[in-house]
Amino acid sequence: MDLAYIPSPSTGVINLGPIPLRGYAFCIIIGVFVAVWYGNKRWIARGGTAGTVADIAVWAVPFGLVGGRLYHVITDYQLYFSEGENWVDAFKIWEGGLGIWGAIALGAVGAWIGCRRRGIPLPAYADAIAPGIAFAQAIGRWGNWFNQELYGKQTDLPWALKITESANREAGLYHPTFLYESLWCVGVAFLVIWADRRFKLGHGRAFALYVAAYCVGRAWIEYMRVDEAHHILGLRLNVWTAIGVFLLAVVYMVVSARVRPGREEIVEPKAAKEAADKAAPKADGEDEDVAGADAGDAVRDGLPDDTKDADVADGDVAHDADNGAGSAAKG
Repeated sequence: MDLAYIPSPSTGVINLGPIPLRGYAFCIIIGVFVAVWYGNKRWIARGGTAGTVADIAVWAVPFGLVGGRLYHVITDYQLYFSEGENWVDAFKIWEGGLGIWGAIALGAVGAWIGCRRRGIPLPAYADAIAPGIAFAQAIGRWGNWFNQELYGKQTDLPWALKITESANREAGLYHPTFLYESLWCVGVAFLVIWADRRFKLGHGRAFALYVAAYCVGRAWIEYMRVDEAHHILGLRLNVWTAIGVFLLAVVYMVVSARVRPGREEIVEPKAAKEAADKAAPKADGEDEDVAGADAGDAVRDGLPDDTKDADVADGDVAHDADNGAGSAAKG
């Protein structure tokens, strides 16, 4: 008898009349919202303006969804284009199947377009949104729980995931790899936040750290999964992808630190110009006051000493006369 396990939902869809509400889609949407919200906070802290992250996300998110789906369909083409399969299912994104590798790659293209339109360096934007993307992945992985997919090998651990029987899966208790990856992504997000504060990462290095750290976790989690996948030299394709992307991210961090050390001083020229414009009137007023005081001092310094003494004496006489008039009035 199993004393403890993680149950799976009986269905991943709730129908509100003719409108189906899918748990997988909700997880993706919530993840995107969190990534944009937290990325906006980090962007403002770096000197950018509010709303810029969302404006660029309008380009990045659709590109990312298309890229994620393309990667999944291409690497698992047999699920859609083999004999007996319906190729139309390749467009049913709500049934699951988004490859993070394709999502990040094509999403970066969309972000690059958005950054170009705003005159913003892509590496700075990537650094700002890196932890938010990790949080979004952590939330998005729960979509796999709703669909009862991407679980690991069978296990009798107390946190085993209970999978119900269907046409393409066997009932039993399995490793909840979706949960492992979700927790790992949360850890990656906090790692990037800490490292960015501690070492002032810039020029895309915070994003590269996120990529490298995620790949480490994805490699061992991928090794535990039992869903169908292509293998190369005994390893799943995604394991090789994780290894390759990890190496590229590490190389980028090392080279970037040598070529462009430090962090960008200005991440959004528009925000920097607005800040300078706000400070300009106050600075001009202060300069005028200082200039007037300096001019007065210069005039006084240019007077002969006996003239300065006469001014002082005249002031003293006037002061004494006022005092005398006051005393007479009181008497």
